[in-house]
Amino acid sequence: MSTRRIKKVAIIGSGIMGSGIACHFANIGVDVLLLDIVPGELNDKEKAKGLTLEDDVVRNRLVNDALTASLKSKPSPIYHPSFASRISTGNLEDDIAKVSEVDWIMEVVVERLDIKQQVFEKLEKYRTPGTLITSNTSGIPIKFMSEGRSEDFQKHFCGTHFFNPARYLKLFEIIPGPKTAPSVLDFLNEYGEKFLGKTSVIAKDTPAFIGNRIGIFSIMSLFHTVKELDLTVEEVDKLSGPVIGRPKSATFRTVDVVGLDTLVHVANGIRENCPDDERKELFVLPDFIDTMMENKWLGSKTGQGFYKLERKADGSKDILTLDLNTLEYRANKRAKFATLELTKTIDKVADRFKVLIKGKDKAGEFYRKSFSALFAYVSNRIPEITDELYKIDDAMKAGFGWEHGPFQMRDAIGVEKGIEMMQAEGLKPADWVMDMVQSGSDNFYSIKDGATYFYDIPKKSQEKIPGQDAFIILDNIRKTTEVFKNSGVSVQDLGDGILNVEFQSKMNTIGGDVLAGLNKAIDMAEKDFAGLVVGNQGPNFSVGANIGMIFMMAAEQEYDELNMAIKYFQDTMMRMRYSSIPTISAPHGMALGGGCEISLHADKVVAAAETYMGLVEFGVGVIPGGGGSKEMTLRASDTFRKGDVQLNTLQDYFLTIGMAKVSTSAYEAFDLGLLQKGKDIVVVNKDRQIAVAKAHAKLMADAGYTQPVHRKDVLVLGKQALGMFLVGTDSMKDSNYISEHDLKIANKLAYVMAGGDLSEPTLVSEQYLLDLEREAFLSLCTERKTLERIQHMLTKGKPLRN
Repeated sequence: MSTRRIKKVAIIGSGIMGSGIACHFANIGVDVLLLDIVPGELNDKEKAKGLTLEDDVVRNRLVNDALTASLKSKPSPIYHPSFASRISTGNLEDDIAKVSEVDWIMEVVVERLDIKQQVFEKLEKYRTPGTLITSNTSGIPIKFMSEGRSEDFQKHFCGTHFFNPARYLKLFEIIPGPKTAPSVLDFLNEYGEKFLGKTSVIAKDTPAFIGNRIGIFSIMSLFHTVKELDLTVEEVDKLSGPVIGRPKSATFRTVDVVGLDTLVHVANGIRENCPDDERKELFVLPDFIDTMMENKWLGSKTGQGFYKLERKADGSKDILTLDLNTLEYRANKRAKFATLELTKTIDKVADRFKVLIKGKDKAGEFYRKSFSALFAYVSNRIPEITDELYKIDDAMKAGFGWEHGPFQMRDAIGVEKGIEMMQAEGLKPADWVMDMVQSGSDNFYSIKDGATYFYDIPKKSQEKIPGQDAFIILDNIRKTTEVFKNSGVSVQDLGDGILNVEFQSKMNTIGGDVLAGLNKAIDMAEKDFAGLVVGNQGPNFSVGANIGMIFMMAAEQEYDELNMAIKYFQDTMMRMRYSSIPTISAPHGMALGGGCEISLHADKVVAAAETYMGLVEFGVGVIPGGGGSKEMTLRASDTFRKGDVQLNTLQDYFLTIGMAKVSTSAYEAFDLGLLQKGKDIVVVNKDRQIAVAKAHAKLMADAGYTQPVHRKDVLVLGKQALGMFLVGTDSMKDSNYISEHDLKIANKLAYVMAGGDLSEPTLVSEQYLLDLEREAFLSLCTERKTLERIQHMLTKGKPLRN
């Protein structure tokens, strides 16, 4: 275990990547010094102000402008606006001596070896011996960069490659130089996982390392397949997106976002520097790419690439698509394939691969060709780019957002089927794969005792993937630790007396079966265990209540059943709050509506940093009905301080619901009152979340957890608050900021949060507020406009303003 601490870092170069990395270090609480060059000349604004090249504001213009632009970009590179204060800026002439005070220097300048070498020469004069020094390069050989540098410099030097955007993409490649000390690699590997929240992968010093070598191959392979099979841009994006567990941006939209010039630069680098690559002809650019480069159709940065955003005369927007045959833009065409229709009922991506490769149409042919090419290529890259196959899968999942890496895909299809498919495409499987199959091993991965094992090629046996001990991977333990299951949840015994309840409904929506499972889990925990975690490892924690079920009941006017269903939700939330064991909620991704209410009622929340949390019920024409309206009223009451204008505090909580505010990170959820300072915590690495939640449940149980007493001391402000709310909502309606129906919903919420029209501030019980909340929710479900909103959300996936 290293005793090295990172309190301050210096980032050299403030471009998109440098500023993004600086913001991510600020996200995790590290002080950052961000430096860039001094401008060579004044701009027009500076000339007009009579400034000179000696003025500080001019000398730091490049770095300050770059950081400002980064902080304004969407999605934001920073968890919370206040974290930007952890970054100080300067330039490489006046401030370079300050690098002597930092623990890690990272160079992120332009991708030119000569410039990088000049920067390192300059830095070495001021660097304190023992300080980490790394280069964020996407492909320049690490061995060339540290030539001529001191022994201490070379020992502490390596490549550390973040993927853009640094906050959101999890891959952190660590590339050793010829003299990098093993202790430095070990430290960075652990630091990346534990503090930066990344998937750390130690790669070999080969062109484009692991992620880009395989990722760019995959894209270039599709560029050639698209012409061969005469597919359109839309068809390829439909085939290579979420259906196979890849991001929505799929292939061509991803290239537009990254920039075609970036892709071409890396592809050319691989072609020129990998003479022995058996597929190097695939890195030769097709004609349509050459034309796009000449025309500067580079993607989002130039306003057009494979897609083009066109603004019409009436102000509306239209997205046009590039026809790869005529190289002219045309209207978007919907892509449809019979093979894809067969996968609509298959929820698990891994289970779709077998169906997709059997397709009898162009889609089936596309998958057979592209998967075969990918499988053959990655097998042949071992041991060139890495010795361990799992590192390739880790890199593709963390760097390119793939749900499954190539070797996991092959396991899902069947290793022998993959060989057969490759041979049919005229591709030769790697010798080591044939050896593996002949030795009787038919999987690249296996699971044993809750851990993942991989096929180790030199040892010819399954070996445990290192570093898993800090994680609990539910997929690995479910079969052996499941103690209860219904159609909505799986309950697992995590050991040490702690249970975990995992939602398994579509998008983890909360319906009767999930609530029944949650109640059952609490029963079991109270009887035979010490604590309960509510957590899963799907893309999202929960998108909220099952609104389809609410719509059916409301449309059929089954109001008694609907009342019972809402009460069941409320009672379950109160059960979580008042059970005899500690309950921990572990939200990540979207935690909306009912998913948010679960966290509001847990004893403690262990949130992933990337948690987008909010009470969004206004969007479907109701108020939070699972205890959310009650809880925000209670939290407002708990924050009233003597001498406060209590109405203002209550109004803040009212607006969080009324404006359906959603946090853009867990840290923002504290501002909205959805997480509580001093009680709830944030974990940067989502993979560690369940393990940390379990540790906190155990800690609370071991410390002697006492069942809380029901609250009867919630201060509500009655008519005084109600009057203020009604005046506010009326003025919003009069200025056309909200619709007639919005007004109705807002006034219902106002009634609940004021505690009704009581003549004076009064202490009430939680149950009193829950009854008001349920009554308001039910009355809104009788409104035609609410039903229209729910139906629109169910069919279109977005809110209706009616």
